[in-house]
Amino acid sequence: MTNKKLLDGPLSVKPRPRPTGNLHDWLARSIGERILAGEFVPGALLPNEAAWGRIYDVSRTAVREAIKTLTGKGLLLSRPKIGSRVEPRDRWNLLDRDVLTWHRSAIDRRSFAASTQEARRVIEPGVAALAARKRTVEQLDRLIAAMEAMRNAKSVQVNVAADLEFHEALLQAANNDLLMPFGIIIEQALRNLFDYTSQRNPRLSIAIKLHEKIVHAVIDQDMEAARQAMLRLIDDTDAVIAATSPLKK
Repeated sequence: MTNKKLLDGPLSVKPRPRPTGNLHDWLARSIGERILAGEFVPGALLPNEAAWGRIYDVSRTAVREAIKTLTGKGLLLSRPKIGSRVEPRDRWNLLDRDVLTWHRSAIDRRSFAASTQEARRVIEPGVAALAARKRTVEQLDRLIAAMEAMRNAKSVQVNVAADLEFHEALLQAANNDLLMPFGIIIEQALRNLFDYTSQRNPRLSIAIKLHEKIVHAVIDQDMEAARQAMLRLIDDTDAVIAATSPLKK
């Protein structure tokens, strides 16, 4: 694909409405979402500052700041006299709060849910096992309090908030500094997932009991039981997703 071809198409796309807040943050988000949606593929050379300025009716300074933001998040590589090129996907920092939000907005909801579940299956059983072995009394109290909040929730919104707190408390109880960045996945990806599944789960009481089994395993410091309980919880979420109509963005 030639540079001309790359510039002929995407430039005609109408950008999202201009905000009243921070201009270069808005611009970074708009361009970032277009990259994550596949409009500009890895290796593609982006329009130059002047072209972006015309597309969005902004100054070169705003464009420069937006490109700097996207470069810092691993989406772009900028070279003097060459321009900004989209980096390979494996260099995108999806643990960055903004990038993960843009990713969620740029792809269909079913794909995002599937990616979230795959990531959970890799990470959370190990987190639960570590929490069973390494948790402190204070961390266990936090986990139990989140469980009680889920059990007593009177609305979907309260249940989702308590569910997120449960998973964040479990991650904290694993006491592993290298796992802490995955808290972004819990905060952003799981919130989106739980917002959907909690409203459509006819067996919410079963999900609560599965969370309780995790708590009991952590109390007993039984690593394998905690691991298996988390796997069963993830399986249950898979079943809820599969049983519903196709997810909409």
